[in-house]
Amino acid sequence: MNPNARQTDSLPAPGADALAQSEALTDLLRERIAAAGGWLPFDRYMDLALYAPGLGYYSGGAMKFGRRAEDGSDFVTAPELSPLFATTLARPVAQALQQTGTRQLMEFGAGTGKLAAGLLSALADLDVSFDSYAIVDLSGELRERQRETVEKQAPALAAKVKWLDALPDRFEGVVIGNEVLDAMPVRLVVRKLGAWHERGVVVLNDRLAFDDRPITPDAQVELIDAAIDDANDEPFTEYVTETHEAALAFTKTVCTMLTRGAAFFIDYGFPRREFYHAQRATGTLMCHYRHRAHADPFLYPGLQDITAHVEFTGIAEAGVETGADLLGFTSQARFLMNAGITDVLADLDPADAKRFLPAANAVQKLLSEAEMGELFKVIAFSRGIPGTLDAFATGDRSHTL
Repeated sequence: MNPNARQTDSLPAPGADALAQSEALTDLLRERIAAAGGWLPFDRYMDLALYAPGLGYYSGGAMKFGRRAEDGSDFVTAPELSPLFATTLARPVAQALQQTGTRQLMEFGAGTGKLAAGLLSALADLDVSFDSYAIVDLSGELRERQRETVEKQAPALAAKVKWLDALPDRFEGVVIGNEVLDAMPVRLVVRKLGAWHERGVVVLNDRLAFDDRPITPDAQVELIDAAIDDANDEPFTEYVTETHEAALAFTKTVCTMLTRGAAFFIDYGFPRREFYHAQRATGTLMCHYRHRAHADPFLYPGLQDITAHVEFTGIAEAGVETGADLLGFTSQARFLMNAGITDVLADLDPADAKRFLPAANAVQKLLSEAEMGELFKVIAFSRGIPGTLDAFATGDRSHTL
């Protein structure tokens, strides 16, 4: 039995094979903690828990994406929820390709391949010509699922899809990243009575556990320190939050690589002032296991997702620092409505209840403030697009960043 397993009645136990994988990863984590002197920064722990070759959550064989816990999955993304998400996203993607005169697409973290297959089909329906669709994904298991999905759902265009092991120095076209930024490792930092600490991982009583160590604030922590005070009137005896160095570096890399075209990132999070509000004084780190959200990153390492909300002001600054233009920032609901998701839904026959009602329910979840519509945001960068796109024409919130 994995000593880090903290099973509760609400979280089902994994099967024997999955548990063996988790135990192997836990052994690796113990080795890395020991090699680091008994204390491992949390961002390094998160990186191993998600991406350790063959053992991490995204690099191993877990189901991950799906509609229900019964199918062995842990969470659902917008492309899994409804094919209308891809059909609608294809419209601003097509507009960006046309305005920049580019003919390539690139998707990061393509999941099961449903977004790729949906975009390929929708762009063909819109008579948009393109040369290639590149996918960047660290998981060999997911690459195979993506290949199968594309060949099944968009067979006529499957030959245009390729998988990259390294990024090109230059790219002209449209980049898409749906729920990619939230899956990047974060540092955990804690302000206690005015002094800053970094939260790391130790082995305590044969189990993985948190341990805080005092630090001298660096530039990122000093920025957070000022942001917390700016966003709140009340003092805090303790404030826990994340720094997002990996996501910032990724954004800079993509926007530097993009020499012409646009990059769309869709994820959950807030502008800086909202991110550091008192409501999030315990941080935004969360885990997903069998469609249940909880706060224990040491439960079944390698078998659960670990994420943090995105601080979008930092992402915007990182992209603009490279010379890219901020194309827009808005809620997922406003972006999809501007892009015409209600028109896409209207193309279905309401008399066909078996098809129309599930589609309408899925669209409601994509748009509702109580579901994905408000928490999820869309931020986009561009080079070579004058003005903006129709999807950001109204309700743009760039001024809040």
